[in-house]
Amino acid sequence: MSTDVSEEDNLKQLEQRPPHAESADSVIARLGTSAETGLANAEACERLKQFGRNTLQTAESVRWHQVLMRQFTDVLIVILVVAGLVSLAVGETTDAIAIFAIVVLNGLLGFAQEWKAERSLAALRQMLAPRCRVIRDGDEKELDAELLVPGDIVQIETGDRVPADLRLIRCMNLKMDESALTGESEASGKAIETLDASTDLAERTNMVWTGTAAAGGRGLGIVVATGQNTEFGRIAELTETIDRDTTPLQQKLSVLGKQLGVAAIVISIIVAITGWWMGKPLMEMFFTAVSLAVAVVPEGLPAVVTLTLALGVREMVRRKALLRRLRAAEGLGAATVICTDKTGTLTQNQMTVQRIWLVAGEVDVTGVGYDPAGHFEASGRKFDYRQRNDLMTLLRSGLQCNHARLKKQSDGWQPIGEPTESAIVVAAHKAWIDPNEQAEPVNEFSFSSDRKRMTVVTREAGKSVAHTKGAPEVLLPRCTEIFDGDAVRPMTPQDHQNATAAIESMAGRGLRTLAIARREVCEGDDCDEERVESDLTLLGIVGMMDPPRVEVPEAIKLAGAAGIRVFMITGDSPVTASAIARQIGLDIDEAIVGSQLEAMDDEALTTALAGNVVFARTTPEHKLRIVKLLQAQGHIVGMTGDGVNDAPALKKADIGIAMGKRGTDVAKGAADIVLTDDNFSSIIGAVEEGRRQYDNIQKFVRYLLSSNTGEVVAIFLNILIGGPLLFLPVQILWMNLVTDGLTAVALGLEPAEKDTMHRPPRRPDESVLTKSGMAMIAALGTYVGLASLWLFHHYLDDADPKSIAIAQTVAFTGIIVVEKINVLNFRSLSAPIWTIGFWSNPWVLVAIASTISLQVAAVYVPAMQSILHTVPLSLADWGLIVVVSLPVFVLVECIKAIGWIVRPKGGEPG
Repeated sequence: MSTDVSEEDNLKQLEQRPPHAESADSVIARLGTSAETGLANAEACERLKQFGRNTLQTAESVRWHQVLMRQFTDVLIVILVVAGLVSLAVGETTDAIAIFAIVVLNGLLGFAQEWKAERSLAALRQMLAPRCRVIRDGDEKELDAELLVPGDIVQIETGDRVPADLRLIRCMNLKMDESALTGESEASGKAIETLDASTDLAERTNMVWTGTAAAGGRGLGIVVATGQNTEFGRIAELTETIDRDTTPLQQKLSVLGKQLGVAAIVISIIVAITGWWMGKPLMEMFFTAVSLAVAVVPEGLPAVVTLTLALGVREMVRRKALLRRLRAAEGLGAATVICTDKTGTLTQNQMTVQRIWLVAGEVDVTGVGYDPAGHFEASGRKFDYRQRNDLMTLLRSGLQCNHARLKKQSDGWQPIGEPTESAIVVAAHKAWIDPNEQAEPVNEFSFSSDRKRMTVVTREAGKSVAHTKGAPEVLLPRCTEIFDGDAVRPMTPQDHQNATAAIESMAGRGLRTLAIARREVCEGDDCDEERVESDLTLLGIVGMMDPPRVEVPEAIKLAGAAGIRVFMITGDSPVTASAIARQIGLDIDEAIVGSQLEAMDDEALTTALAGNVVFARTTPEHKLRIVKLLQAQGHIVGMTGDGVNDAPALKKADIGIAMGKRGTDVAKGAADIVLTDDNFSSIIGAVEEGRRQYDNIQKFVRYLLSSNTGEVVAIFLNILIGGPLLFLPVQILWMNLVTDGLTAVALGLEPAEKDTMHRPPRRPDESVLTKSGMAMIAALGTYVGLASLWLFHHYLDDADPKSIAIAQTVAFTGIIVVEKINVLNFRSLSAPIWTIGFWSNPWVLVAIASTISLQVAAVYVPAMQSILHTVPLSLADWGLIVVVSLPVFVLVECIKAIGWIVRPKGGEPG
């Protein structure tokens, strides 16, 4: 059968008449296929040409050279390259080589981290099932999923991953795990009945989606969308169209780089013109201007930032977080809001029986997830379950009426089957009931979305026994008797009222409820379901849920202490979402579902975001809208998630955080950070590390700029007073790259200060250099400049031309020693050094010792004397240098100590 409609027309037709709103026969007729024979091979080939292969047409993969090139687009790097070219043009080859070496080193460090991470983006193409069972030309065959076309008839069984979007035309007890797409933690039961066109994605029971998996049963579906036209493909395409925003640190360093670039040009021009106007030779002033430009720009800053962040990667790995981009951790440290998915992020993504109602009273079940460790409690006290006949009978019937199994594997206990049934199996394991000792079934009435119950008939001790489980509202009316542990007795209105109250109580806690019943079936009874499933004996009500991770409440509490708001945005039901939110410590006044969110304008949604809300039944577009609106309000947004439905918001957020174990490849590819333990509490650890990194970046930025300010002050004042050349360009480069760089890296290793997680996030608009920071830089830089200038003129003798060499060497050595002592001031920006511990960061002391040793070599090693134009110094010279240097540390420490003493207890640093 050939088709005479264009691909565009066909797609428009699909959009106008969504498959879930059509009957199965109508979809079959429209797509020109047959449920029995499927498509003809010839027709399938034609449609493959028309619709293309069933693969994701993602954006072109990033090439290695693109990753490498973007390492050199930073403003500071561009300034360094220009400085290197100028040095090369004026014959300062040594300076140029040194500058280019630091640029290349910085680029390679960033490339090594980011290229490895970019490789995971290729995983977008691997989510489609590689093989599937299809009916073509009347034969069942297995073929590559990428060859599927609209109209193909696909068979789905337990464990299969769906290869395309299918409209179901037949199904038998089919349940699908759609958590990666919808956020719904419970397996979705499927049916073939036609639905309303406005039905939400999570409730389209006659559809199964690409990338989801069959948790139980089997079905037959017709392919209605492939590749980019699937729901999965639509989200992947939405993800690809979102530009990745730069992190706060990138934005601020870019602004700082531009400011330094302008400052370098302006100061150099002013100095050159001033010197020339005062009678200095023009060429000498040109070289001085170049030297000054080099002095203004902290050449080591890009490399130090990259090295600090790269070293932070190791710490983040220890905290169970993998960075896909170096600056992501610092961005997370600036987060003011964390938007988090529920299923698999805040919760275990493992259904767990938590409460059982019996006539004798309610029983609590401890333990979480599919690990059968746990016990039973009544009124908060553990009891011997073997003495409770009512509990054991319920668990045995629940295990008998069940198709799930539990298997111990190297990575823990894994369920095989539908999550709800798996939860009952785990509960039975906690009572040491051996599944292998269960009776063999002789008949079964399967679960369906219409029946909402399931019955298994077994032969036990010469009797036929029917074990039934199902929705309480369906099963309770069918129960005429109740089991109280000792005997079966007639069910009274009070029993019914008590059971209903228990169901309502469990539902209020977010538990999903399931009634379990049984009855003996006489040999002469007809084996029809209505007769077997009537006059049942109620055994009890089971309440289960996907429980929160045990570490999450403490993590939520820490987030609050750190001034970070947490929003839950999930595809699950509002009742479940609200219950989980309250259990983990979130204050919730309202649950807003997707349909309500769509009806809100931005102003109404902004008002809602100001309150205590949880968002439920959301789509990827809803999550993306919330993230964008929070960003528009000036928030730094961290977004967590693990499903395909989270990917667009993960990429748009300032920091996307994906789950490493349960996260889909699409979520990981869109994220900046991947948690290796899927633990929400690891995010808070990453926040602390991010804040530590930013604090340390602030420390060494201020340190480097105070050093550079000292050089500028010394050179500029020296020109104004008519002195000879103070520092040579190569000496300035030595200060900035070698000696300053090492100590700045050591500052980047400072441990987090005690109040790091007990202060609010810094303002999103706060610059790297605050007013207090600039004042500190100006004050310390002025002292550094004046100290080196005084040393220079103290040794300079106009009557002795040879004195200039010793004067330059003393000033050159003096400014380095002053800067090394000055670095101690920046170990804490507000607290005196005795409060953080002098030895808490030994790397700073090692760096100081190393750089002074290098300077000693620069003064006494002949080869280095030749390169740096130095001469040997006497012990008295060194003594004077130390005396001049010490006040820069002593005075600042005294000021800090006074501020520390008078500061109110618990007050924030000034």
